[in-house]
Amino acid sequence: MKLHTVIGGRILEKSETDYLKMGETIALTHHEKWNGEGYPKGLRAKEIPIEGRITAIVDVFDALTAKRPYRSPISLNEAFKYIAKKKGIHFDPNVVDAFFAVKEDILSIKRKLKDKDHSLFIQINSGEFSTLTMKQKNNIADQGQTERTRLNQNAKSRKSNP
Repeated sequence: MKLHTVIGGRILEKSETDYLKMGETIALTHHEKWNGEGYPKGLRAKEIPIEGRITAIVDVFDALTAKRPYRSPISLNEAFKYIAKKKGIHFDPNVVDAFFAVKEDILSIKRKLKDKDHSLFIQINSGEFSTLTMKQKNNIADQGQTERTRLNQNAKSRKSNP
């Protein structure tokens, strides 16, 4: 199960478009945890690119609230409680705050899609439903690029100053 992050990253690693490069980053980092106990690299806090931090919360929320072959979904209220409980542990506190700032939008989307059998995350990414404008997607990509640049500079500094 844990290898899907690395496999996804390898599939996308030679991508030339910013959108697919962001996909590679998401694949590799969406199971990292704020406290450093995630995988595959055990990154912590702001070592985790913003795209991974955002996707982590969406992925968990979707997994909790979607029907699975092996279990029923939990209530939205319980899922929101879980996300709040994991603030600063699993999730970036700022991303949790942003998530709760759009809670009504999330609930509206879930209501619109309540009769769908598959997960909201799959529906959004397959184009069935999208709440993000191109400008919002570009802003997220720009934030990710800024974060990647910062991480690359930090890595270079560590190599030159061991």
